Amino acid sequence: MLTPLTSPALNRAGIRHAFFTREGGVSTGVYASLNGGIGSNDDPAAVAENRHRMAAYLDVLPEHFLSLYQIHSAIALDVEAPWPLAERPQADAMVTVKPGLALGVGAADCGPILFADPEVGVVGAAHSGWKGAIGGVLEATVDAMERKGAQRSRMIVALGPMLGPENYEVGPEFMAQFLAADAGNACFFRPGRRETHPHFDLPGYISARLERIGIGEIDKLNLCTYADPQRFFSYRRKTHLNEPDYGRLIAAIRV
Repeated sequence: MLTPLTSPALNRAGIRHAFFTREGGVSTGVYASLNGGIGSNDDPAAVAENRHRMAAYLDVLPEHFLSLYQIHSAIALDVEAPWPLAERPQADAMVTVKPGLALGVGAADCGPILFADPEVGVVGAAHSGWKGAIGGVLEATVDAMERKGAQRSRMIVALGPMLGPENYEVGPEFMAQFLAADAGNACFFRPGRRETHPHFDLPGYISARLERIGIGEIDKLNLCTYADPQRFFSYRRKTHLNEPDYGRLIAAIRV
């Protein structure tokens, strides 16, 4: 049985969406059980069945449950029609006004971010790790939605499960990149267990960028992927456990 999480704010607005957990699928081993990662080394038939279940949950055809070839970019696509899974475009965000299309992004510590302007029926989805966030993927998604008639002051943006600051240890060179971009970014770092390795607040940084551009409502689930192996895949946890691969969580939204 699928056990997706949802955003209370998007629910109040009547927007169909889901932050799927790792529960309710058919994959086994390190991929157990709802692995939606096309790029993982999981059995392709199992991934396909998992994605069919997600599509059914959102009441769209399996071929209308869309994913991108994610590259940690600031590219946001305007989606008018589905594409074959094998031909998914390279980008990290997409927006649409077309009913019956579900926009899905994959993550396993990066931020899955869902957007909606309920008044005009424009939705968006973005994959935002630190590279995408500092590179502008959030702003690119909002810009693409506004070209479809949305207004940022009306938008609801939901932040799904991602690596939380208590588990996001980084090196000094990582922090230096953020301080070089804006000295004010120092507020998103806190002391860690090791003096030279601070911890980074990814959800806080994403929220601040959204606030800065005037988003109407930001809804944070405040859940850490690393801290909850029962429900979430985590690339960092996989690395620490020396596992051979990891599954991908899918977050999706539709008009």
